[in-house]
Amino acid sequence: MPSPSRYSINEASSDGSEDSEPLIQNNAVPRQCCSARLNLAILMFFGFSVVYGLRVNLSVAMVAMVNTTDPQPTDNTSVVHACPLPSGEDNASQNFQHPDGTPQYPWDSETQGWLLGAFFFGYLCTQILGGYLAGHYGGKIFLGLGVLGTAALTLLTPLAAQWGSYWLFGLRALEGFGEGVTFPAMMSMWARWAPPLERSRLMTLSGSGANFGAFVALPLTGYICQTLGWPAVFYLCGGAGCLWSFFWFMFVSDDPRTHPRISEEERDYIVNSIGSQGTGHGWSVPVLSMLLSVPLWTIIVTQMCSNWSYYTLLTSLPTYMDTILHFDLQSNSFLSALPYLGAWLASTLSGVAADALIERRVFSVTVVRKIFTTTGLMLPAAFLVAVGYAGCSHILTVTFLTLSTTAGGTSAPGVYINQIDIAPRYAGFLLGITNTFGTIPGVVAPIVTGYFTEKHTLEGWRNVFWVAAGINASGALVYMIFGSGKIQPWAVAEEEKPEGERRRRRRSSQSDSS
Repeated sequence: MPSPSRYSINEASSDGSEDSEPLIQNNAVPRQCCSARLNLAILMFFGFSVVYGLRVNLSVAMVAMVNTTDPQPTDNTSVVHACPLPSGEDNASQNFQHPDGTPQYPWDSETQGWLLGAFFFGYLCTQILGGYLAGHYGGKIFLGLGVLGTAALTLLTPLAAQWGSYWLFGLRALEGFGEGVTFPAMMSMWARWAPPLERSRLMTLSGSGANFGAFVALPLTGYICQTLGWPAVFYLCGGAGCLWSFFWFMFVSDDPRTHPRISEEERDYIVNSIGSQGTGHGWSVPVLSMLLSVPLWTIIVTQMCSNWSYYTLLTSLPTYMDTILHFDLQSNSFLSALPYLGAWLASTLSGVAADALIERRVFSVTVVRKIFTTTGLMLPAAFLVAVGYAGCSHILTVTFLTLSTTAGGTSAPGVYINQIDIAPRYAGFLLGITNTFGTIPGVVAPIVTGYFTEKHTLEGWRNVFWVAAGINASGALVYMIFGSGKIQPWAVAEEEKPEGERRRRRRSSQSDSS
């Protein structure tokens, strides 16, 4: 009889039942406090905080970089249905105070749009390749260099802006190119580091750094622009990324087997609980089986639907706060950041709750993923519809927007970590695939938003929120029907399959040859 410490929920089940897979015994679980795996999650958290700071800083800094960021429409009738201006009609964004000597550039709205979208052109290019290479070699080098490269390029932003908009566009595209490998590399590392009963909380903790980074970067960037000038934003953000990279390469290892400071008890727990799936894949991957995998396509479709509303708010919320509700610049930056604080808290707490449900066998992995995915898509959809009918009420609008993004954070332990359930060994590669598709809404959603809001009316924005809510609900429906948390047959190597199945396959092949 095998020892309990050798049990793994990643081993292939003899009868194909997800719930029949043995779980590692509780008395074999070492404490998580101050453990190597928790330290890795915290370091990743700060890494992704920096990554999102590097991603969104230009959105706010653009206000200070150009002479006019939101020219008034020439047709006065186009704003007849918009909310009234506040008393005094003082829009602080049009009276932005700059430190002496801060350069400004005459970029029109179209140029600004291209500069803000340049990042995604590069970001789309390296997701799949980064996930594939990280799955083979390990994620440490790719995540570390992704952040370091993006940070180093960010330091050149003031120089590129001085040379011209084309140079800045190219620089931002290169930043996206470097940052594209970071999330797939994270998934590849957790495939080797995250015990199955701790996946939800470890991965949501590390990934929630993205929401925390957006929450900190949006108001902080505005403050730095006013006090030190917009070039300081890129120097400070770039320096923070370089500093983080130093600690990353100093203290992180690709695999618990090679970590110099991990305890023997923790190393054995991680290695035995993950099982043989906690190793890198070879050069060949089952691409055809992946293309025909219904659970994988379910993740792709659901993430695209969820990201539509996320990117709609990320790129257009400051515009809505300005053109419809007429918040001043300081209030705009803070209120635009507030929803991401809620999403950070919701995703972290949801990860703990998801692991508790799985560990105590309240629900199977599949059911847990479906619960949190459905909650994280349907509730935001309802709150987005409510935003469209909040009218000019500042309090209701901010409340519904904050609740929508906060509720969306509960999908973090759902579809967003589902790749590691269905194929742990190929998790980084799969995340590269799903994240590539998931980035497409970041390009398309702002275009659709611009089409509906061309006349800056409440009705146009109501259509934006209805479309986003409908797409969210469609993603929830698809995942409820086709989603799965069970490891797929194509993700299991021949030597990992039960002996009975291997014997049947050998007999079948012998009979075919005869």
